[in-house]
Amino acid sequence: MAQDLKRLKRIGWGVRSVFALGIAASLAGNVLHAADNVISQAISAWSPVALLLAVELISRIPARRGALSAVRLGATAVIAGIAAWVSYWHMVGVATRYGEADSSAYLLPFSVDGLIVVASISLVEIGGRIRTLTESPTEAEAVDEPTPAPADLVESKPVYTNEDVWGPELPAAEPAPVPVVKKTPAKRVTPRPVSAEKVAKVAAKMPDAPVSEIAAKAGVSVSTARRHLAALRVTDASPSAPVPAETPALAAA
Repeated sequence: MAQDLKRLKRIGWGVRSVFALGIAASLAGNVLHAADNVISQAISAWSPVALLLAVELISRIPARRGALSAVRLGATAVIAGIAAWVSYWHMVGVATRYGEADSSAYLLPFSVDGLIVVASISLVEIGGRIRTLTESPTEAEAVDEPTPAPADLVESKPVYTNEDVWGPELPAAEPAPVPVVKKTPAKRVTPRPVSAEKVAKVAAKMPDAPVSEIAAKAGVSVSTARRHLAALRVTDASPSAPVPAETPALAAA
């Protein structure tokens, strides 16, 4: 695997040299076609330089997410298209100026742009294969590395017990049995609904009123008021219902 990695790196440097040669040819054509001043030459040289930097970035820096990788490749394709379009017409003008025939002047730029495309794709492919070979041994070592046992980390020392220092312990007296106390489960109290509370309040204020009038005052139906009144009568008649405490009458002075 180490030999394959070295071989791929050597091939990568060769492909990078070919790519740099194509960029240099495109850069020279753009500069020669520009006007004879620094600003025009810098503007004409920018598109090949931008393509060189974009291809270097996508070949050396991996993208972990598919969406980001697609955006990055799309942006690189746009930069390559702009560079190819600008360089093509600049090289056509330069070839025509320096004596090339019409057909040769229009075909020559394709050789430069085609070389750049092939070299850039090869450079990205080789970079991906190098990353695969570099990351695989690291993951394998992380998985195969044995976890040290706790016994290997802690030095064994003699352990002394109370019996070794103070002698055998006397048998302890058995504790007295604790009486079991039975707990009476608490009764679960179901809360009254709001309508029952209303009916109870109206019935307490109007004990002799008919059911229909109590239902109207409480804002419930007659059947609901009748059901709640029946439940109240059962509760009042239950022997477990709370009995009001007797209040002794005060003797007249």
